[in-house]
Amino acid sequence: MRRYVRVALLCLGCGLCSLLYGSSQLALEQEPGWGKPQARDPAAPVRRQRAGGGRAAAVAAAGSAGRGEPELPDRCKNLSISYWNSYWMLPSDVCGMNCFWEAAFRYDFMKTEPAEKMHLAVVACGERLEETVTMLKSAIIFSIQPLQFHIFAEGQLHNSFKGILNGLPYQGKFNYTIYPITFPTEGAAEWKKLFKPCASQRLFLPLILKDVDSLLYVDTDILFLRPVDDIWSFLKKFNSTQIAAMAPEHEEPRIGWYNRFARHPYYGITGINSGVMLMNMTRIRRKYFKNDMTTARLQWGEILMPLLKKYKLNITWGDQDLLNIMFFHNPESLFVFPCQWNYRPDHCIYGSNCKEAEEKGIFILHGNRGVYHDDKQPTFRAIYEAIKKYSFGDDLVNFLLQPLELELQKTMHTYCGRIYKVFIKQLTKSIRDIYDRRSKGS
Repeated sequence: MRRYVRVALLCLGCGLCSLLYGSSQLALEQEPGWGKPQARDPAAPVRRQRAGGGRAAAVAAAGSAGRGEPELPDRCKNLSISYWNSYWMLPSDVCGMNCFWEAAFRYDFMKTEPAEKMHLAVVACGERLEETVTMLKSAIIFSIQPLQFHIFAEGQLHNSFKGILNGLPYQGKFNYTIYPITFPTEGAAEWKKLFKPCASQRLFLPLILKDVDSLLYVDTDILFLRPVDDIWSFLKKFNSTQIAAMAPEHEEPRIGWYNRFARHPYYGITGINSGVMLMNMTRIRRKYFKNDMTTARLQWGEILMPLLKKYKLNITWGDQDLLNIMFFHNPESLFVFPCQWNYRPDHCIYGSNCKEAEEKGIFILHGNRGVYHDDKQPTFRAIYEAIKKYSFGDDLVNFLLQPLELELQKTMHTYCGRIYKVFIKQLTKSIRDIYDRRSKGS
């Protein structure tokens, strides 16, 4: 008798499940847009929480490459819709007291991690439009995950940036936001003329981009020779005290600037270069910094102006010097990455002194001292010109790598040109990796 009771209960349970499933299908068919090939954007919740608009700051213009994504109705606005989910989990766009069920077959979608968006910031003033666009172009060519560009520029450059970026063919691979140059009211004139026009804007990025968790800042004269994804991965290597990452200013102390000429504290043996600066901005905003101005620790927004007032007559390289002073007093907060992540003329003009680049190639090229625009270091200029002239969609080997190698061979009369293969070692690998990913359909 008990056996028949168990069988009856089992059949009753199966029937109930079938009834619930059928009801859920009926509800889904009545959902607007159901059955149409619409793609839900899994990154939307992340954008709302993290993607940097720095909305508190005045935004001059915002744009995106890859608009036109269809939008599903906001199910949070309709409290009468029910969805069944055997795992008792709700998708990110479902809320409300009655949004309780979700179709079980959607569970696989919910398990998919949204693509992480990498935030890249640059500050452009004066005649830096072309240089900045070439840098952004190099980031787009090689990177894998989507990019969010934060472009801080003088007003007269905004329309030019929008016109160029809106015309790029890489739909969906990047978004951008353009901001005006802004400094705190106190000392605004001093900040703007510190070192180079607008360069010190980078110091205020953690205070302006309040919604951005992590950020890669680069100077306009940077060129990426491998995916931004790779330097972005250093964020996961930070220990619990580290808030930022930079490369040393010099590898060879005998030609170092800080250890020979600086009249202020600086990090480590030869100081750090801030042209490539990876930041966990959430940690930066929370940290209280040790300093030599008061016994009390100060937060980022509190320490900048006192630091400038104390050292403004002693610093040469502006905001980079202030960062060196800050990390001199807080060395535990800095992650130092190798020189091939910020490779400058100093690494080869007196002979090669970046061993990591010799072994694995240059990952990020930094053409400081204006070397992209004169003939003093033709090796650097050749790479800049090759990326600037490259047209999206052209074959990377025939229209970028091979012509570049021919130009580099003409620079062997210089110290940097003698090791020109170091300049294309990683570039060659990055291009090969692009074609490998395409062949695999990823």
